[in-house]
Amino acid sequence: AGGAALTLTLHAWINDGLMAVFFLLVGLEIKREMLDGQLSTWPRRVLPGVAAAGGMLVPAGLYAVLAAGMGHDELARGWAIPTATDIAFAYLVVRLIFRPGHPAIPFLLLLAIADDALGLIVLAVFYPSGPVAPIELALWLAAAIALAWLLRRRGVTTFWAYVLGPGVLSWIGLVRGGLHPALAMVPIVPFMPHHSSDLAELSRTDVKAVTTLQEFEHWWRLPVQIILFFFGLANAGVPVTGFGPGTWIVLVSLVAGKPIGILLTTRIADLAGFRRAPELNDASVVVTGIAAGIGFTVALFFTTAAFPAGTMQDQAKLGALLSFLAAPLAIAAGRMLRIRR
Repeated sequence: AGGAALTLTLHAWINDGLMAVFFLLVGLEIKREMLDGQLSTWPRRVLPGVAAAGGMLVPAGLYAVLAAGMGHDELARGWAIPTATDIAFAYLVVRLIFRPGHPAIPFLLLLAIADDALGLIVLAVFYPSGPVAPIELALWLAAAIALAWLLRRRGVTTFWAYVLGPGVLSWIGLVRGGLHPALAMVPIVPFMPHHSSDLAELSRTDVKAVTTLQEFEHWWRLPVQIILFFFGLANAGVPVTGFGPGTWIVLVSLVAGKPIGILLTTRIADLAGFRRAPELNDASVVVTGIAAGIGFTVALFFTTAAFPAGTMQDQAKLGALLSFLAAPLAIAAGRMLRIRR
């Protein structure tokens, strides 16, 4: 019955099990912004969406050109690694550079959310975890979605019911179907109950009925930070001799490709009539783009999906780790371009 076998190693449970919680939080963030937040209307989605697409296409293209130009065709499979942005660290950097309330801060958050949404699609389509078994995948996902729909129909609001019921079915389905199981909760997110986050809803005293999504986020926000710590611990360790062509290709594609792609597509959106805030000038966009070049945890995750353990994975991991250099570069660029807090 084709499909991958269920593995029980600690490394597998961190990458394939616990990281599903992280991607669930990403999915919830995307859902909230699209329903009640800054991405709730199409005009609001266009600019950060276009910027995110540019911040993925240009680094991926630059990676492919560098790999081919340097004669390292064996590295070509890692083209998606520099498309990643680590939301948490990039957000901290722009908060250090820009004053509170500057439009560059929500712009970075929105393009990073859109980046992650597109990244989930890339991961599912281009990086299956084994031989794809579409019929088995479809059967398990159909059962998971049907159960999630039934839970919502019955008015179940506790997030544990969605995680331990349809979430587990979806996880097994992705493992058996050959797709990466870290995406298991993403198909379940649309069925988790939510309410509008306007003041009328927030003033309600029946807090338990307000939102399953907020309950989940409040419960898991700290544990997810611990999960990311263990993910980094399990995946970031590489020998010093792991430096190689893959390291520099990933690093250059992230640190240079991100700001170029984000500025270029933001300019194109301008020409198409999607105006940005006056303070979000080219200098601010460039600095934000450099900060978005911090790939770290998400780039590490894409690396483990793209390459098996070995030399190529070690080289790419070092590139993802060294993308932290984008932080001081962004701060220095902010000083040079006279961006004041």
